[in-house]
Amino acid sequence: MAKLIKPTIFIVALIPFALIVRRIVTADFGPDPVQELAVLTGEWALRFLVIALAMTPLQQITRRPEFVRNRRMIGLFALFYATCHFAVWMTFMLEFQWMTIGEEIVERPYITIGFSAFLILVALGATSPKFMVRKLGKNWKRLHRLVYVAAVLAIVHQLWIQRTDVSEVVFYGSLVLVLLIFRLLRSIRRQYQ
Repeated sequence: MAKLIKPTIFIVALIPFALIVRRIVTADFGPDPVQELAVLTGEWALRFLVIALAMTPLQQITRRPEFVRNRRMIGLFALFYATCHFAVWMTFMLEFQWMTIGEEIVERPYITIGFSAFLILVALGATSPKFMVRKLGKNWKRLHRLVYVAAVLAIVHQLWIQRTDVSEVVFYGSLVLVLLIFRLLRSIRRQYQ
């Protein structure tokens, strides 16, 4: 049964991508397909990021190691959807105009914030293989704590983009806040033990 967990998570994590591809093929994206595609991929990146953040607290509460064993793959899916989000922006909105990309990142704060979150996820993805964990030693944990920074930046980025209906982003922001508080309380408890 334990051997089926990873393949199942992998397949389930690809379902949103398959549904997005199906909508692209059937031209089912409404009047502004690029904007909707950008929003969808960004939302899925945020969802997987929050799920990845929840894995350690779930393991600590339930004492079930499966949560931590699958955290890396879920985090990599957050990076995958964030990369799709970035690719949509770069390809369809800016049409690979490299000078414009640099200007947009510098001049538009919500893009600066989103791009910063993306760069953090890229760094975490690049250092997620086991040999990198060994190579970085204690610095690996320090680096991977930046996932909380990436989550906060991603939430601010999403809030800035979705000015009308922010309920979903507020929900995920609340979850990240709860996870940060949980981590802080555990850290304080460890110091006093």
